[in-house]
Amino acid sequence: MAGMVDIRTAHTAELDAATLGTARKLLHEVFEGDFGDHDWEHALGGVHALAWENAELIGHASVVQRRLLHGGRALRAGYVEAVAVRADRQGSGYGAALMDALERVVRNAYEVGALASSESAMGFYAARGWLPWRGPSSVLAPGGVERTEEDDDCIFVLPVAASLDTSGEIICDWRDGDVW
Repeated sequence: MAGMVDIRTAHTAELDAATLGTARKLLHEVFEGDFGDHDWEHALGGVHALAWENAELIGHASVVQRRLLHGGRALRAGYVEAVAVRADRQGSGYGAALMDALERVVRNAYEVGALASSESAMGFYAARGWLPWRGPSSVLAPGGVERTEEDDDCIFVLPVAASLDTSGEIICDWRDGDVW
C-alpha cells in the first residue's frame, strides 16, 4: 500500500453522522451512482472497516449479521456489504486490508461468512479463500421460500465453524432491496 493508510474498525453506533455521510458518498462514487438507499441500509448495524489516508476516507466495507438456512439449520452469518475503494487507489492492497479486518470479525463472531460479489470482484474473493456457492439460492420471503436464480453465480462463503455443502441449497433471510 502506498502512502500512510490507517484501517479502523467501528460499529455503526460508534460512527458519527459526518463519517457515515462520507462513507455513503464514497460508496455512491465508487459504484457510479448504483448504490441506493437499500444498499446503504444493508451496510448498517454491524462493523465497518474504514481505510483512511491522512484525513481522507479512501475505502469502506462492513459486515452485518444475517441468518442463512443450509443443511436443515439456521446459521449465524457475518454478511459482507459495501466493499469499495476509491478508483484511484484500487489495486494497491486497500481492499485486501479492509477484508483482513472484516474476516477477523467473521472468524471470531460468526459460524460462516457470506457475500454477494460483482462479477469483477469474484477473483479477488476466491483468492482470499472465499468459496463460490455452487448450489441453488433462495430467500425466505414473506410468502415463503422463493428461488433467487439470478443470484446463483455471485454468492461466496467463508466457512468458519459450520460444515457447508456448497452444492446444496442456501436460503437467506428477507430484506428490502437486493436480498443477496
